[in-house]
Amino acid sequence: MTVSRREWLRRASSATAAALLTGCGEQQLAPLEDPEAGHLIARPGQTIFLPALGTSDVGLGAVRDGLRFVPSTYRAGESLPLLVTLHGSGSNAYAGLQRYLAFAESARVVLLSPDSRGNTWDRAFGGFGADSRFIDNALSDTFLRCAIDRLRIGICGFSDGASYALSLGRTNGDLFRQMMAFSPGFMAPNVDRGKPNAFVSHGTRDQVLSFDRTKTVFVPRLREAGYPTTFREFDGTHQIPTDVFAEAVVWLRTQWGLPAA
Repeated sequence: MTVSRREWLRRASSATAAALLTGCGEQQLAPLEDPEAGHLIARPGQTIFLPALGTSDVGLGAVRDGLRFVPSTYRAGESLPLLVTLHGSGSNAYAGLQRYLAFAESARVVLLSPDSRGNTWDRAFGGFGADSRFIDNALSDTFLRCAIDRLRIGICGFSDGASYALSLGRTNGDLFRQMMAFSPGFMAPNVDRGKPNAFVSHGTRDQVLSFDRTKTVFVPRLREAGYPTTFREFDGTHQIPTDVFAEAVVWLRTQWGLPAA
């Protein structure tokens, strides 16, 4: 049974979960969980299988799974960048993937878009758990099929996916070199590792997740903690405007040393 985020919050007994969703800003949960919680162990290595080109199922989940995109110009042994894309609350892998497809084909980037195990990502309700484990497994499978440049791996998302991208990205800064967060609602790393560069955007008229919290809490805390952060505010609601997305793609191309479109 699918449970709405509001119903999850009503049921939650943890004060931490309520704080994350009601906007108390960044939460450091390390005292409540193992320091290794949410730490991904998958790393690029030797490929064993040939990947399916184009978009295909990840094939690791019976009901909620995920999608992988491999550009048509992929050549075995040539290391390409990888971008993990995370959907918003109540959505799915296709929604997390489709916006990036044209960019990934032209820039020759592998995409991995997992489904959250439930209605949204586990960190919204407390600790890292099933979602981070599934992403770790999906990454391991991807690394067995695709040669990936370990210095060009990023994570991004919209809404709750943006929140998870910042949380998981900071927890795994030893894997991810870039984080892109479009309209996040919380930021809850477990243990900070590395200093991935960040691109954050938010609409000033967002009625779903607080623009002010992003501008006055998340972005300053990222910068104070030593994360190089580009912040793009725009006059709009809970969305990713075309020009903001284009700016983020240019930013990512520059980060990865890819030629302009």
